[in-house]
Amino acid sequence: MHVVNFRRRREGRTDYAKRLALLKSGKPRMVVRKSNKYVTVQFVKFGEKGDETIASATTMELKKIGFPGKCNTPSAYLAGIAAAKKARAKGVGEFVLDIGRQTASKGSIVFAALKGALDAGLKTSHAPEMIPSEDRIKGSHLNCAAQFEEARKKITA
Repeated sequence: MHVVNFRRRREGRTDYAKRLALLKSGKPRMVVRKSNKYVTVQFVKFGEKGDETIASATTMELKKIGFPGKCNTPSAYLAGIAAAKKARAKGVGEFVLDIGRQTASKGSIVFAALKGALDAGLKTSHAPEMIPSEDRIKGSHLNCAAQFEEARKKITA
């Protein structure tokens, strides 16, 4: 007898075992998704009728404050701060990181977004060695450190 898996599993979009483990924590999830152009950071809580988005931010929104929001480390960090600030205003204090089917590699963009949320005052358990270096977060490798500091001040103000 052949059993057909769920459609999202067949497409390689959802790891249901990992999702169940995250939902069992009972805490809101910080969902970080990366595309070719942008990074999206959302705070999501489980609901019976489906997941409910509490707060979200994308790197596309950074263009409004004068930072070239793309899919890079400084942009992901700033999007993490922006989403965490919105989530904190709605009562979120603690969360679990949901990186989906992305590989958890040291210093990656998803951990830059995590660092942004931690710097915005939210709490989670994490491995400090996975977070990118301060130079990469500030954009020293992209020559955008001055723009980064200016954008960071605008978001945290």
